[in-house]
Amino acid sequence: MRAGSFAKLTQDRENTTQVTFHYVEGHAETFTIPMRAQEFQEEVLNLLNQPWLTFHLADQTVFICTARVVKVEVKPGIPELQGQGVFSNSLRVSTMQRAAVGRLPTDT
Repeated sequence: MRAGSFAKLTQDRENTTQVTFHYVEGHAETFTIPMRAQEFQEEVLNLLNQPWLTFHLADQTVFICTARVVKVEVKPGIPELQGQGVFSNSLRVSTMQRAAVGRLPTDT
C-alpha cells in the first residue's frame, strides 16, 4: 500500500454510502454512492417514494424500479433516522442463533 493510501481509503469510506437493493425476484445488487450517510439520510425517504432511481456508473447507467424493491440496506447505518416505524438499537438474529434457542442452556 502506498504512503497515504490508508488515509485516502478511510476518507473515501467516510464520504461514501453503500446501498444494497433486494428485489422481489430474490436477487440483490449493491452500489456505492459519493454521499455521506448523513446526506443520504436526508434524501432516503424521498428517494424511496420515487418510481425509478437512476445510478450512473463508469460504464453504464442503471435504472431501478422501486416498486420491485423489497428491502434496502445502507452502510454505514444512519441511527439519526427517527420517527414512526423506526426501531432503534435493533439486532439481527442469525439462523444459527434462532436454531439454538431452547437447545442450549443459557445464563439468565
